[in-house]
Amino acid sequence: MRTIRTLFLIAVTIIVIDLSVIVSRWVSMPHLTKGPVPESRFIRSYRKNRARHKWPRLRWQPVALGTIPHALRLAVILGEDGTFYQNNGFDASAILWAARYDWRAQRIVFGGSTITQQTAKNLFLSPSRSFFRKANEVLLTVALTHLLTKNRILEIYLDDAQFGQGIYGVEAASQYYFGKPVSAINTEEAVELAASLPDPVGSNPAKRSWYFRARTAKILRLLQSTQRPQAPVPGNSSGSHLSPDKTPSGQQAPGQDQKTPPSGATQNPTNGARANKA
Repeated sequence: MRTIRTLFLIAVTIIVIDLSVIVSRWVSMPHLTKGPVPESRFIRSYRKNRARHKWPRLRWQPVALGTIPHALRLAVILGEDGTFYQNNGFDASAILWAARYDWRAQRIVFGGSTITQQTAKNLFLSPSRSFFRKANEVLLTVALTHLLTKNRILEIYLDDAQFGQGIYGVEAASQYYFGKPVSAINTEEAVELAASLPDPVGSNPAKRSWYFRARTAKILRLLQSTQRPQAPVPGNSSGSHLSPDKTPSGQQAPGQDQKTPPSGATQNPTNGARANKA
């Protein structure tokens, strides 16, 4: 009986500490609404441990959303979160699809996380896959959804996402892989950056794995289809996922604000592609 009581007290203590950390992060979130994009927890960890592990130098240079080409923003949303501008931070269809796929594969392949969930993880959490980390991600995603606009969430995500070892953000990735600022990349280069996101170290424009090539081709087809004028599809609100041999359904594209899609993407909810990690 004493052992059970001790374990219970330990569990309660852990939960209280965990909740206090989450509350402190929630309270600090209003400063994210504007101003420079902050370093993610992953960037800070890389900077701290680089010398000890003899990793390549850190490359990170955040830029304003307005300097990021439309094609790149659209390709990332088609690849990572097809309902980004419509969902409330979560995509139930994507989570269920990922769960079914992972169950059949008998391992975690797809996470089904939205861009907002990935932003919460990048900013505040560790890469662990514990119950507490996932629960914290849910709470922080709710906070981000209520406190930030969709465009601000997308800006933070694009500036903090990893695109290779020590390469964070679309500007650093563009400079490293293509030798030019992100504002100058073409459509094919934009798609290659978007295709790197699920496995940025193993699949990127430098390594060009078979999965990277298949994913690049898939996103490029989706992007080209999305930018062709089509009649709207009433009631289409499905999510987006990607495996090289599977094309689940997706949604329409990002806009200049969180409610108005940009030109070329207003008329056609289309197929999407997602393969992010849990």
